[in-house]
Amino acid sequence: MSTLDQFLWVIFPYICIVIFILGHIFRYRNDRFSWTAKSSEFLEKKQLMIGSILFHLGIIPVILGHFVGLVIPASWMSSLGVNEHLYHIGAVYIGGLFGLITLAGMLILTFRRISIKSVRKLSSASDMIVNGLLLFIIILGVYATFATNAMNPDFDYRSSISVWFRNLFILNPNAAYMVNVPLSFQLHVITGFLIFAFWPFTRLVHVWSVPFNYSRRSYILYRKNERVS
Repeated sequence: MSTLDQFLWVIFPYICIVIFILGHIFRYRNDRFSWTAKSSEFLEKKQLMIGSILFHLGIIPVILGHFVGLVIPASWMSSLGVNEHLYHIGAVYIGGLFGLITLAGMLILTFRRISIKSVRKLSSASDMIVNGLLLFIIILGVYATFATNAMNPDFDYRSSISVWFRNLFILNPNAAYMVNVPLSFQLHVITGFLIFAFWPFTRLVHVWSVPFNYSRRSYILYRKNERVS
């Protein structure tokens, strides 16, 4: 293994994880008022609604699929009755479908941000970087799911990427698992960690502030102001 392999698959992930954790702590303690999604709904609503619904409808199952594929060992899935063929159907076809839905939503949101002048002017540098990274990651994921799996039918990421990923969190990283992984998967992993490093400094922090209290909020009462003639 080269020095670059050691950096990409051992050092770089830990750098991103540390930045992710410390960056959130720093921003929450020092810049809490910017902890917001910074919505541009008042500038344009139709494209935002369609793109946002498609994106969130797709990304949640995609995240759950990544969790199952990366965190849960293949042997555990087999013990639950999920064999390789059944898992492959779920990962490629069901996961691919939700990946395409996520991509469609992201393309609409990207087109909206670039094509609508007022939205583009409101977008900060971090907004554009995150938007570009998310779009690139999703395209890579869809490509890896369909094209790379078709061209490399014998490749099993659960015996390579998944093992490497789990070893990171038990402080036993081994770059050898990632050396022979197809390039599309490697780029998908690298950009995935990169966006985690950018996360604390962008509007993505709003993900951790789910408004659960909204459903229990008190009604706002309005009283008509009777003008005295």
